[in-house]
Amino acid sequence: MTTSHAVLVALLAGLLVLSSPAARAADNRPQLQHDTDQPIEINADSLEVEQNDQVATFRGNVDAVQGEIRLRADELKVHYRNGGDSGGAAGTAGAIVRIDAVGNVFVSSPTETAQGNAGVYDIDSREITLTGQVVLTRGENVLRGERLVLNMATGRSRIESGGQRVRGIFMPSREKTE
Repeated sequence: MTTSHAVLVALLAGLLVLSSPAARAADNRPQLQHDTDQPIEINADSLEVEQNDQVATFRGNVDAVQGEIRLRADELKVHYRNGGDSGGAAGTAGAIVRIDAVGNVFVSSPTETAQGNAGVYDIDSREITLTGQVVLTRGENVLRGERLVLNMATGRSRIESGGQRVRGIFMPSREKTE
């Protein structure tokens, strides 16, 4: 879901894995690969459905969950396939194709969080894009930029900063030595 679960966080996970040889040796798979075939549960203060436009708009304290990924926002617009839509695959009537998140977008997984002003989750491409003062965290490590693109299937991510520089703060490991 779009930022429905939206987080996004592979960017930080990927960067952290690359920055730590021990972590990389321990686990070579991307940290935020996510099973996007799981159901999406959405709760909100209100729901408005525009059947002709195939859009359901959730407003107020929106909380969406897919597996271990959670998305919070002021508003979610869920775009779905129409039952008579010949462009979709058979049996996909009502299937979600895109989720737009607006206002105070916050995405989290068990190990990372990402936030921004807006987000889009393209279900078919399995990509989440967060925009506007993006902050990505994992533990004490923080990345900042203007745009984060995360592929939930591959765990690959990219952060950009629209003419500015991407900023990152990485804390060294604090392993105890005895």
